Amino acid sequence: MQIDNNLTENIDIPWFDDAIGEDDDFQIKEYDITSSPNDFNMLTMFSFIESGAVKIPGFQRNYVWDIKRASKLIESIIIGLPIPQIFLYEESRNKFLVIDGQQRLMSIYYFIKQRFPKKEKRIELRKIFDEAGSLPDKVLHDDEYFVKFNLQLTEHLPNRPNRLNKLNYGTLGELKTTFDLRTVRNIIIKQNVPDAEEDEASSIYEIFNRLNTGGVNLKPQEIRTSLYHSDFYEMLYRINLIPRWRELLGLTEPDLHMKDIEILLRAFAMLMFGEEYKPSMVRFLNLASKRTRNFSKQQVDYLENLFKKFLDACQSLPEKAFIGAQATRVNISIIDAVFAVQCANAFKNKSLDVPIIIPDQLQLLKQDNDFVNATQFDTASSKNVTNRRNRAKSVLSG
Repeated sequence: MQIDNNLTENIDIPWFDDAIGEDDDFQIKEYDITSSPNDFNMLTMFSFIESGAVKIPGFQRNYVWDIKRASKLIESIIIGLPIPQIFLYEESRNKFLVIDGQQRLMSIYYFIKQRFPKKEKRIELRKIFDEAGSLPDKVLHDDEYFVKFNLQLTEHLPNRPNRLNKLNYGTLGELKTTFDLRTVRNIIIKQNVPDAEEDEASSIYEIFNRLNTGGVNLKPQEIRTSLYHSDFYEMLYRINLIPRWRELLGLTEPDLHMKDIEILLRAFAMLMFGEEYKPSMVRFLNLASKRTRNFSKQQVDYLENLFKKFLDACQSLPEKAFIGAQATRVNISIIDAVFAVQCANAFKNKSLDVPIIIPDQLQLLKQDNDFVNATQFDTASSKNVTNRRNRAKSVLSG
C-alpha cells in the first residue's frame, strides 16, 4: 500500500484546511528488526483472526474490496495461484498487527464465515465494531448488513464453464479441503531497538509506512489506528459520533479515512502535551497515541467528559464555527488552538469548568492577522503552534 505522509491542504478531504504534517519526512536513528517467513494455511489464518491473535481493525480502517475482487482472491487460492505475502508486526507474544494484507485476510475470513458486508453498511458496521470490539454473530447473520458470500466469477472459461462460480465455502465439496490447506506466506516482523519512547513510536509507524505495498492510499491516522488501539482511541470514536461535534464540523457521517479522529487526537494532544511540541506533527501525534495507550479508565472518562463540557461551551456557536474567516472549510488549527486554550485551566485543575466561547470573540480570533498567518503557513512549525496558542489565549480571554 502506498502511504500518504503529507496530508497537504485540500487533498482528498474537501472539507478540511490545514496540513496535519507538512514537515514529516523524518529519519529514524536506527533499525534493529528481525523478520521471519512462515507459511500458514487458510484455516490457521482464520483461527488467528477469530481468536484475536492477529488484530485486524478492519472497520476502523474499513474493508474496501467488492465481492468480485474478493472472489478472484478465493479463486486464486483454490486453483493454486500464488497470492501476495502478508506482513505481520509482532506486538507481543502471540499478538500480531497486520501491516499489509488486511483486505486479503478479511476476504478469507468472510468467505469462511460465508458472509460479505454490504458497501452501504460499512460505516455503520464500523460503529458497531468500535462499540463491541468485534462483530457479534447476530450482526454477522443479519441480512440488513451482510449478503451471502457466493463467489462472483466469470461464468465461462475457455472451452468450459467455471465450476467455482456461485459456490460458497459450504458448497465447495471436495475443494473445501483444498482451500483449507492452501498456504500463504506471512512475514513476521519484530522490532528490537530503538528503545526510547519517541523513537520507538516513530519507528513502528515507519515500518508500517514503508512496508505497505498495496494499491490503497493510507493516511497517517489509519496507520495509527492499527498501531495504537486503546481505551483512549475507543473514546475518540465515541465522541466523534456526538451530533453537536458533527454539526461543528459540518459533516453528518464520520470520515472514511479518519481525518475527524485525527482532529480529535490533535486537539487532545495539544491540550495534554502541547508545551512539549516539536516537529514533525506526525511524530508528535504518534507519540501522543503511544502515551495514551496506558491511560486508566478514570483518565479516559475524565477526558471524555471534558470534551462534552467543551461542546457545551460551544453552545452559542453556529454550525461550522471553525471555518476560517475567509475560507469555506473547517480549519484544523483553529480547532486544536481553541480546544487547548479553553480547556487548559480545567485540565490543569482536573475540573470540568470550561468557559463559554463567545461567538464574537471567536470571530475576532479568526480575523487576527497573527493567528491567521500561523494557521496558513508552515502550520506544523514550533513557532506557529506556539503563536496560535498564545493568540487564542489572548483573544478568547479578552
